[in-house]
Amino acid sequence: MSRPMARETALDLLLSITKHHAYSQIAINEALNAKSLSDKDKGLVTNLVYGVLQRKSILDFYLSSFVDKKRKMDDWVEMLLLLSIYQNVFLDRIPDHAIVNEAVTIAKKRGHRGISGFVNGVLRRFLREGVPDVSKIEPELKRLSIQYSHPQWLLKLWEKQWDRATAVKIAEADNLPPKVSIRVNRLKGTKQELSEQLAMEGIQTVSGNLSQDSLIVESGGNPVNTQAFKDGFFTVQDESSMLVADVVNPDETMLVLDACAGPGGKTTHLAERMGNKGKIIALDLHPHKTQLIDHAAERLGLTNISTQAMDARSAQETFGDASFDRVLLDVPCSGLGVIRRKPEIKWSKSAEEIRGLFPIQKKILDEMAPLVKPGGRLVYSTCTINKDENEKQIADFLSNHPDYRVDPSFIERIPYLRDEFQSAGSTGMVQILPYMIHTDGFFICCLERI
Repeated sequence: MSRPMARETALDLLLSITKHHAYSQIAINEALNAKSLSDKDKGLVTNLVYGVLQRKSILDFYLSSFVDKKRKMDDWVEMLLLLSIYQNVFLDRIPDHAIVNEAVTIAKKRGHRGISGFVNGVLRRFLREGVPDVSKIEPELKRLSIQYSHPQWLLKLWEKQWDRATAVKIAEADNLPPKVSIRVNRLKGTKQELSEQLAMEGIQTVSGNLSQDSLIVESGGNPVNTQAFKDGFFTVQDESSMLVADVVNPDETMLVLDACAGPGGKTTHLAERMGNKGKIIALDLHPHKTQLIDHAAERLGLTNISTQAMDARSAQETFGDASFDRVLLDVPCSGLGVIRRKPEIKWSKSAEEIRGLFPIQKKILDEMAPLVKPGGRLVYSTCTINKDENEKQIADFLSNHPDYRVDPSFIERIPYLRDEFQSAGSTGMVQILPYMIHTDGFFICCLERI
C-alpha cells in the first residue's frame, strides 16, 4: 500500500474517533488488521493517529492562523490539514513536498478541484511562513492548555490537587508515545527465557523498571504477533498495573474476588502468582469482558479462574459475609492516567461526567467491605490521577467502616517502589504519575479488615 493510502487510513481513523466517538485502540487495531499494510505503514498510521489526537489543541492553533475564521470547512478537510501540519512540525523524516503532494492527492480524490487547491494553498503558506508563536497567548493557563494540548479544566484540576508545575509535567508526559511492556507468565518460564525466546522472533526487550515480571519492548514490531504470545508465555500489560499483584500478594490457598475484572490482565496475573492453585472469582458487568478473561486464561494455561457476568454493586446477594481472603477492586474510573494510550479521553471526558463516577466507586467499595474475611485485604486501584477518585474515596470509606484500616506493609515488600510514588500525606497509598517512570498513571491502596 502506498504512503498516501496509509495517510488516508489515518484520516479515516481520526474522523471515526473524533466525530463518531470510536475508541482509538480498538479502531486502530481493527483497521490495521483489515488492511494490507506494511509494518512501516502500520507504524506510520499509528503515529499519525495518536500524534494528531495528542496534539490537537496546538495543531488547531497553528491552522487557525492560515484559514479565515469565517470559512466553513468539511470535517475531513480540516482533519487533513491538521494531519499534514502534524507531520511537518512533529515528524522528522517526511519531506515538505511529500506532505503537500499527498494531502493534495487525497483532497482531489475526496473533493472537487477547489478543495484540492485550497489544501495546497494553505499548506504552502504554512510551509512558507512557519508555525505561529505560542508564547504570547494570554492568560498563562490558556497558553499552557494550547501548548500542551490539554483542556483548561483538566490542567486546573491537577493544579488544584498538586501544583501548576506538576500539571504541566503530566501533560508533557501524556504527549509522549507509550512504551509497550509485557508480563512474563511465571508458570511457563522465567523473564530471561522469555526475553531470549522473543529475540529469536525478532523482538528486542529490556527488563522493566517497576515490576519484577516486566519486560519493555525496545524494537521488532508487535509482540502479540509472536508465537510466544500465542503459546501463552506473556501478557501485554502496563508496568504500573502489574504492581497490583504485588499488593494483593495472594497465595495458592486463597479464595480471591476480582470484582471489576474485565478484560482480565490483573486477574490472570493473580492466577499466575497463585501457581494456578486456589481460586479466583472474576466478575464483570459485561458478558463480552468475562469472555475476554476466559480466552486469556485459556491462552495462558490457567484453570483457577471462574468468571461471572455480574454488577459488583450487587455482589452481596451472591456471596456471603467474610467469604474472601482477598478482594481486588479496580473500579470504573475516569482513566486520566492512561491519556497517552487513549488521547481521546482528554477531549471526550468532562468534569461533570467524572463526578458521576464517584457514587459508583463508593457503592462498589461499600458493597465489597463485608465480603472480606477479618485479617484479609481489600485492594482498591484505579488508572486515574484524580484525588477525588482515589485518596478521597479511601478517606470516606474509612470514616464509614471502622473495621478497616490502611495496610502500608506492601510498600516495604516491593523493592521497585520509590518514595516519590507514595501519595503525599496519605500513608500506605501509591500514586504513580505518568512522568515519573514513563508508565500509565495509577493509584493503589491496600485496606485490612480488622
